[in-house]
Amino acid sequence: MKFKHTGLAVLIILALALPATAKKKREPPLSTVSFLVLRDENGKPVRNAAVVMHIVAEDGKQTANGLELKTSEEGKASYDGVPYGKMRIQVLAPGFQTFGDDYEIHDLTLDITVKLKRPGRQYSIYEDHPTEKKKEKEEKK
Repeated sequence: MKFKHTGLAVLIILALALPATAKKKREPPLSTVSFLVLRDENGKPVRNAAVVMHIVAEDGKQTANGLELKTSEEGKASYDGVPYGKMRIQVLAPGFQTFGDDYEIHDLTLDITVKLKRPGRQYSIYEDHPTEKKKEKEEKK
């Protein structure tokens, strides 16, 4: 049996096979980032802390849209699907100093432990600061 349209059949077979053999665009690798937020003074978990993540561009500026997570009763939060690269992390909780730092995401998983500190005492120019006066006297000698 002879086929008159063998050229057409070959084109159809090639058209169907091309998508399977064509190079797929590589998806950037993604990471799972897990957080543990603790009180610095006693190591107890901080629940309901806001963990804010922003991608940091090559110019060092964070992107406008970020992602906010809340910690569990155990002080834990995590997110799957974080792209590799620089990420700015901020942790906020009432009664604690805000934490912030940049992290380089380059592994399939990253565990970050944050120890939140209580706010420090504010410095006032109207209060007596004996240690500073002592330093000034020593410098004058």
